[in-house]
Amino acid sequence: MHAVTLLADPARANLDRAAVEALRDAWGGGIAEWLNPGIAAEFDVEDIPENRWQVWQDLQRIGVDLVIQPAERRRKKMLIADMDSTMIGQECIDELADMAGVGARVADITARAMNGELDFEGALLERVGLLRDLPETVIAQVLAERITYTAGGRELIATMKANGGHAVLVSGGFTAFSEVVAAHLGFDESRANILLVENGRLTGDVARPILGREAKMTALKQISAQLGIGHEDVIAVGDGANDLGMLGLAGTGVALHAKPSVAAQCDIRINRGDLTALLYIQGYAAGDFA
Repeated sequence: MHAVTLLADPARANLDRAAVEALRDAWGGGIAEWLNPGIAAEFDVEDIPENRWQVWQDLQRIGVDLVIQPAERRRKKMLIADMDSTMIGQECIDELADMAGVGARVADITARAMNGELDFEGALLERVGLLRDLPETVIAQVLAERITYTAGGRELIATMKANGGHAVLVSGGFTAFSEVVAAHLGFDESRANILLVENGRLTGDVARPILGREAKMTALKQISAQLGIGHEDVIAVGDGANDLGMLGLAGTGVALHAKPSVAAQCDIRINRGDLTALLYIQGYAAGDFA
């Protein structure tokens, strides 16, 4: 059996009962269960419908996400999440660059790297080089004034942990940000790159080895092994090309508001919902949220 989940933006709550039941009837599905009225509903189908992606496109036009996945073992034991533009709404390096007066140049490189047009490691070193001599104190200023958290993040982590899950933040960004974000949201552990500092100023370099696509996959493998669980028991979420490896390796890989070239390579694409969508697709109802 396969679980079909329909999801709307919680801010709009525009998931229509008639639309859910019409799709259920067209696909010969089971009883439609409402996980949150107006926001999330699900039903089971025996096989994945052949017109899945055409229906997905039609639903996107009315602001609804569609996810189809095996019904068994949907609830995962580990969450591994990207940070920039996933758990938070910004790219930290872009915010630092803006403070350094090179914002537009760095943002362009970031966008191309996240879309898979540039080598991640080379793009990171080029961008960090442009931050040379920036006062270290700017990091705290960016955290205080510019960083916002993606809706649903705390609920996602608290609910999974309340049900025995383990939460890991893995970022191609920097520990100066990831450690604060991880603590704020309740992650069990975090990994990221280390910005090098001398005499209170950024040196324009990062410590080696650089954490990129392969390191995110390594984190998933190492931590799941330590927990004694398989990759199929992991849910991963990210938005950039450097996340594709871990999204493909996890039992459930979620492209959240992802770059088009990234989303195209993922079966689970959340373009409308927030991070609570990762709970709904695991079968949690709103009343189950911690």
